[in-house]
Amino acid sequence: MLLAYARRPSGDVDVVVIGGGAAGLTAAGFAASVGAKTLLIERERLGGDCTWTGCIPSKALLKAASVAHAARNASKYGLKNAEPEADLARVLERVREVQEHVYREADAPEVIERFGVEVMTGKARFVARDAVEITRGDGSRRRVRFRDAIVCSGSRPRLIAGLEGVPHLTNESVFSLTKLPRRLLVLGAGPIGVELGQAFARLGSVVTILDRERDILPNDDPAHAAVLRERLASEGVRFRLDAAVRSVERRGDETHLSIGDEVLVADELLVAVGRAPNVEDLGLEVAGVATNERGIVVDERCRTSNHRVYACGDVAGRLQLTHWAEHMAKVAVANAVLGVPLRLERDVVPWVTFTEPELAHVGRRTVDPREHRTYRFPYSKVDRAVAERDDVGWVQVHADRAGRIVGASVVGRSAGEVVAELALAMKHGIPLRKIADTIHAYPTLALAARRVSDQWYVQRTAPALLRMIMTLRGLRGRCPSRPQPDAIV
Repeated sequence: MLLAYARRPSGDVDVVVIGGGAAGLTAAGFAASVGAKTLLIERERLGGDCTWTGCIPSKALLKAASVAHAARNASKYGLKNAEPEADLARVLERVREVQEHVYREADAPEVIERFGVEVMTGKARFVARDAVEITRGDGSRRRVRFRDAIVCSGSRPRLIAGLEGVPHLTNESVFSLTKLPRRLLVLGAGPIGVELGQAFARLGSVVTILDRERDILPNDDPAHAAVLRERLASEGVRFRLDAAVRSVERRGDETHLSIGDEVLVADELLVAVGRAPNVEDLGLEVAGVATNERGIVVDERCRTSNHRVYACGDVAGRLQLTHWAEHMAKVAVANAVLGVPLRLERDVVPWVTFTEPELAHVGRRTVDPREHRTYRFPYSKVDRAVAERDDVGWVQVHADRAGRIVGASVVGRSAGEVVAELALAMKHGIPLRKIADTIHAYPTLALAARRVSDQWYVQRTAPALLRMIMTLRGLRGRCPSRPQPDAIV
């Protein structure tokens, strides 16, 4: 491919990357690997939210909670139920071991430096449109001119009015607990709230989830979210939805939260109401970088209003997903370093909530039935799910008349793994017919993707064509009638 343009070297480095989370690590590694002199600046530890306060610790905690839940319900598998003793300190010690392993293997400075990246610890601030100043922990400063900069400063937990001075937990502090709270209030019914809510409930806390919305997980298919809500309720999680918080106060060792005429009392309050972009103290106004309430404003190439500066990940105010942050970083480097006019892929971004059952979706949630058809297949017909007594849920696919996928959603065990094949097909225009024609290993949960694709054949079967084939071939069976839209074969 011919590069879009050539540029002469300028500045002390080719690329400055501010922030060492998922976006920053990807941007720095990619830039250096294609020959750019790259400087990565991180104020704390490399790894960002994903390694230290998000994806990794939450999934490690969810696994411990899943084991406790399985022990408590072992009779489902012909074994004796056992009540596990949940020592949160030991559980979180294992969580930290997992974090350290991920850090050593993928995020540590020496790992990133192997790509040719210079790593600095300090606070970066723009002092010109083409320069940053780094303040180190000892107070020393270094000014660096760059050809391009990529801002990947991430986000932080968003708070609500009234919490000032009230002790509370967020995803940044919850993994530092040493004792399991007997009663836990979770403010926010999004992915963070429901994942941590289920984890603590399974470990033994009495959990109540509050939200001002009427439903949990408003970005997911409502029917799928309802399946999860029912499961959480069966595990003892209480809900107070469509509820506005009137006041919050700490009385001794208890938190009192008022909603309407009801006062909820808990030992700990976990706030999970969203994220706020880290745009402060970066000198963005000096660099001529525009922001809004969502973060740094970028175009489809991740460029800011200063075309020397790009932004990726949570700070860019779009999807707050690790894989989206990495995608943005690749787009930014392709444009900044290689001059390849790559654009963001908006339509095929998988989204997974890692509860039990999992929820996953990609593409459109709703379609016009005049232009598209919806195909479904239940987990209760997937033999692997039946064998493991984990058969709640279904796969749902929206496709055009040619069978090309425009959206898919899954609720059930390993939904995030099942949706991956559908996302691949959607990205590359692979129709349901080709998925149905592909041999899938048996018995696997991946068969759910093939079985839902089989429904395309079922729905496309024309009785008139079958009658003609029966006549030509001398077949004497009964000609099937056209199946109903939700028929399962």
